[in-house]
Order: sequence, then C-alpha cells, then structure tokens
Amino acid sequence: MAAWGLLAITFSNFGAIPRFASGAVFLLAAAGSFILPGTERRKIIAFLSVFTLLLAGWLALPPRSDRAWSPDVAVLPYAEISGSSVTIRNIRNFDYRTETDYTARRYDRSFDLGALRTMDLFLVNWGLEHFSHAMLSFGFDGGKYVCVSIETRRKKGEVYSAVRGLFRQYELTYVVADERDLVRLRTNFRPGENVYLYRLQADRDIIQKVFLDYLRTVNQLAASPRWYNALTTNCTLNIWRHIVPYYPKAKLDWRIFASAHADEMVYELGVLDQALPLPELKKLSLINKASKAAGDGPDYSARIRRGLPGF
Repeated sequence: MAAWGLLAITFSNFGAIPRFASGAVFLLAAAGSFILPGTERRKIIAFLSVFTLLLAGWLALPPRSDRAWSPDVAVLPYAEISGSSVTIRNIRNFDYRTETDYTARRYDRSFDLGALRTMDLFLVNWGLEHFSHAMLSFGFDGGKYVCVSIETRRKKGEVYSAVRGLFRQYELTYVVADERDLVRLRTNFRPGENVYLYRLQADRDIIQKVFLDYLRTVNQLAASPRWYNALTTNCTLNIWRHIVPYYPKAKLDWRIFASAHADEMVYELGVLDQALPLPELKKLSLINKASKAAGDGPDYSARIRRGLPGF
C-alpha cells in the first residue's frame, strides 16, 4: 500500500515540488503510524487511515475534457441515432506522411443499421510476447467500414506508459475512424507493428447490438470524460464488456488481459474460422503486406480482406 501511495503521488499531475512535498508527508505519516505507542492493531489502524486519506484524494481527481490534447484525439466523435439510421460525426481519416506528420481530416457519415453485416477483429502486435492492441471494425453493405480503437486521450507531447496508465494520467477515448487511418497508421507508418485481421462469426442481431453499445459509450464520452486505466478499461477488456451482454459464452478469461492471446480465446469460442488450425489461420491473417500495397484508395478495406480465411 505504501508503494502504491508513492507511485500515485509520483505519477500525479502536480508539479515537482508539490509531488515531493506530498510524498514526504505521506512517508512521514505512514512511518509515524508504526512508531505510535500502543498495540499493533492501533498502529495498523493509523496506517490504514493515512492510506485511506490518500486514496480518497486520488479517487476524487476529476477527469477533464479541456486539456491541450494531441491533435489526433482532440476532436471527439459522437453519434446521432434515429430509428434504424445512425449518423456518426467526426470520423477520423488522417492523411499520414509519417506517424507524427499528417494532415488532419474528419468526415461525417450516415449508416443504415439494416445494412450492418459484419464485425471484424484487428489485433496489433508491437513486439511484446503477451500484449497487443485490439480494434473492432463494423462492415456495412457497399463496402463501408467504421473502425473503433479504444485508447488513451493523450495531451500534446505525451507518450503512453502502461505504468502511468494505472494512475489516472490519461482520459479514455474511443477513436472512431476510417480503416485507412487506424489500420494504415499501424502497418505503414509505425515500425515493428504487425496487424492481423479476423472475421468474427456472429449473428447480425448481435453485431448490431454491439455496434449500438459502442455508440452509447462514444456519446457518453463526448458528454462526460472518464479516466483510462491500463488494467480495468484497456482495449480488450472494454471490447469484452461491449460483447458479453449479447454473447454470454464470452466468459472473463486471462487472455483478455494477456491480449496477444485474444485470438486463441476467440478461436476456442468458435467465433473464428475453424477450417484451419489457429497457427495457420494467424499466419494467413497478417495484412501488413496487403495494407502497404493497397495505398489509401477507396477500395482499401476490400483489398486488405481479399483472400483472407473466413471472409
């Protein structure tokens, strides 16, 4: 608990001097609780009181929507839903020259829920054995796709840290984007990232419910910010939260947290194509080469899917 308290202070948004002073006060108070006269029980109660005060202050920190955001997450998407018609505003479709050099572009698009046909899983591995980034993409008639990436809403110049992500350093955001943005960014402009694309075998009714569940969260975040947490609100866990109400077979599984193994879990559920063993399916589902060859033309989404198992 003392170590957690020091980390919470270290990774706070206060300046260096307030952080140092707060850390010193916490350490002195925590240490002092154990040199108080009296029983061990009294000392433990004193320490827990100190820790509880720190925890209460940490929990009271409010997420904000008015920071100096990085341009790629500065404008939040939102959805207007009327019957079977959905209009999504601020769909991101940046024109990238490099990962950090781009022209910001966003567009609005209307969708008919009756035309929603497919739900696909992108798994992005950046070299870590057990951890990947996961994204869902929803496919409509006419080759239209809308992809959603659950991420941190970073400030200008800020880089992601999983440790900092445990201590209320980032707000949560749902990036709703064109596949030419979210996928090409990872295959074409971020070195060392491998992207795998899988078709999820799900009923259209479930796909529609998951899509609308996503959009409800998108609208909630547009109205009121929330904290991101690397353990409790990461991409795969939030995807599971959107799916499990409509697909109860998707039980909580350790591979939701060890996200590089998420495709193993989904394969075992029978939601991926079963015609091939998973190692072969995964090998054939790597789309980096196809993505680089596809460019940024209007047929990008069709080209990265061409010839993939299960499509």
